[in-house]
Amino acid sequence: MERRKFLQYAGVGAASGLTGCKGESESKTQQVSTNTNKTWEWKMVTTWPKNFPGLGTGAEFLAKQINAMSNGHINVKVYGAGELVPAFEIFDAVANGSAQMGHGSAYYWKGKYSALQFFSTTPFGMTAMEMNAWLYHGGGMELWQEAYKQFGLVPAAAGNTNVQMAGWFNKEINTLEDLKGLKMRIPGLGGEVLKRAGGTPVNLPGGELFTSLQSGTIDATEWVGPYNDLAFGFHKIAKYYYYPGWHEPGTTLECFINQSAYDELPENLQSIVMTACRVANQDMSLEYIARNNDALNTLVNEHKVDLRKLPDDVISKLAELSQEVTAELGYTDPLARKIFDSYTEFYNKSRAWLDISERAYLNLRTG
Repeated sequence: MERRKFLQYAGVGAASGLTGCKGESESKTQQVSTNTNKTWEWKMVTTWPKNFPGLGTGAEFLAKQINAMSNGHINVKVYGAGELVPAFEIFDAVANGSAQMGHGSAYYWKGKYSALQFFSTTPFGMTAMEMNAWLYHGGGMELWQEAYKQFGLVPAAAGNTNVQMAGWFNKEINTLEDLKGLKMRIPGLGGEVLKRAGGTPVNLPGGELFTSLQSGTIDATEWVGPYNDLAFGFHKIAKYYYYPGWHEPGTTLECFINQSAYDELPENLQSIVMTACRVANQDMSLEYIARNNDALNTLVNEHKVDLRKLPDDVISKLAELSQEVTAELGYTDPLARKIFDSYTEFYNKSRAWLDISERAYLNLRTG
């Protein structure tokens, strides 16, 4: 049974498919070469606090790449969460044309269409490297485009946080019982898994996490990892810092573009936008690898954070529940099934190879 098969294993795309005939393409290219004064003023709305390390600065990096690579023909201005629209309203703002671009992650839009979460991250699922391979070379991007087309949006991967931390807790997690009644900020499929384990998932934007944890509105929160968590100062209000980030093993950050705004661009500028997204996608992933360990050392050695690993039995139960949740999501409708089947097939192939390559090497590597 295909669902059971998943349970056994689960634990730049094309610049555009929207260009017309050759004559139309030549006309669009000529438009920018002959009319050098033509510019496009774009707004990018984000779910992140303005210039927040890694996430907010990643959006700024993408905007600067587009501005520079287009030689000023596209000017993108970035707005942090709440500056133009609230964090969780940027999807609608771009879809209705109030802004031309958005920067967030697809699991925030599960209320629009639940299968979008596959394009963000799945608990015990693919890492950043695997997600990028699926999107760029495994058919994932074409499915993402199909899913976003119904909203008048063009998606692109524009960053990845890599494996995250399990989060900050104001109580110890020693057994499964400790998850029951736990109020935790945790989005996406990870939140559904926590709910099935007896907890209460809460979805809050990053800018509200510190005060919510400090006031006791929530008992725990995950965010990203040491680099971002140190910047937010969670060590000042939470006692325990748990790993590993079972719920977000390789979270794709996205740039989504209003379809009409994208179609207005000449083909070469469309290509520039998509190429800039691909550059930003790689850059963010590398930045997290470069910054996280230094930040973790600061948290542990200077701020005396109590760093702990989640107990094996807790991880085992979360993995079991994650398999159920993810498989059920893949059976909600025909498009979700297509996405699920593609994701699962690629995951299985990737895992088989990584088991004898990356995993085998890391297991034998010594200090």
